Amino acid sequence: MNFPVPISTDELLSKAQNENLYSKLIDQINKDFNLANEPIDFPQSTSPHELKVQLHEKIYRLIQYKFAEYLNLLYIIDVPEETVKQLDGSDLVELSEQVAFLILKREWMKVWFRNRY
Repeated sequence: MNFPVPISTDELLSKAQNENLYSKLIDQINKDFNLANEPIDFPQSTSPHELKVQLHEKIYRLIQYKFAEYLNLLYIIDVPEETVKQLDGSDLVELSEQVAFLILKREWMKVWFRNRY
C-alpha cells in the first residue's frame, strides 16, 4: 500500500483524525522537537487548528531568531533539504507555513508507516 501524500495541512490533519492516529502524530512531533532540543509540548487535547497555528508560529520564530536550530530540527525530522530549497523564501510567513506543512507531512509519514507495518 502506497503512502497517500496529503496535499494540504488540513487534509493531513483530518486524515490523521479519521485514522485515529492524531494523538500519535502529536506524540511524534513532541518527540522529534525534543530530540532537536527545541522542546514543544502539544497536549493531546490540542485541536488540529491549534496545532497548525502553533507549529507555524514555532517554525516562524525558529527561522527568524534561531536559524541553526531550525536547520537542525529539519535534519532530525528528516525533511528533505532539496524540498526546502525549492520553496520561495521571500515571504517569511508563507515560508514558515510551507515548512510547517513539510514537517507535518514527514511526521505523518512516520506515524502512518509505523501503524501499517
